[in-house]
Amino acid sequence: MTSRPADALLLIDLQEAFFAGPGLAEARTAVVAAVDSLAAAARGAGVPIFLISTEHSRDRSTWTLSMLEDDEGFLFHGDPATDVIAELDTTGMTRLEKTRDSAWFGTDLLLRMHNLAVSRVVIAGVSTHACIAQTARDAYANNIRATIVEDAVADERPEHTRAVRDLLIGDRQADLADSAEVLERWAR
Repeated sequence: MTSRPADALLLIDLQEAFFAGPGLAEARTAVVAAVDSLAAAARGAGVPIFLISTEHSRDRSTWTLSMLEDDEGFLFHGDPATDVIAELDTTGMTRLEKTRDSAWFGTDLLLRMHNLAVSRVVIAGVSTHACIAQTARDAYANNIRATIVEDAVADERPEHTRAVRDLLIGDRQADLADSAEVLERWAR
């Protein structure tokens, strides 16, 4: 019987559009370095890697409520802004598209985690207060543990980051680690 991974690495919204603004542009180099080291370690340990991006259809069928209310869509299929950041090595990653903050909503991520017998997702990417937090909450709702890698996430609204992390930890919906801790775990 083949052993199956207990962990999966979820890389959230590492797309050009999200790093265009000044807040995330400043964090880009550090986040990419941390994510690259996590991905390399995951490959070496046989941990599946999911590269999850946000994309919408121009026909409004995938737009969020606020996009509909503002009558302004973004992150359309085929736009250069939806491209994965150029410096990320995507070798061996499974691509998954989402249309909401949570990587679980409207995707087959839960089926994939069950098929791989994953019991913990390790989350990196952007933005902590929105997509990272909601993906962690929904992992918990699906009885899958979540670890947020603190040095591999960033936020364009850093004033919300600490509060969101404190809520996730206080509600026992996620735990925090730095990339060195995760690398050590996967090296065992």
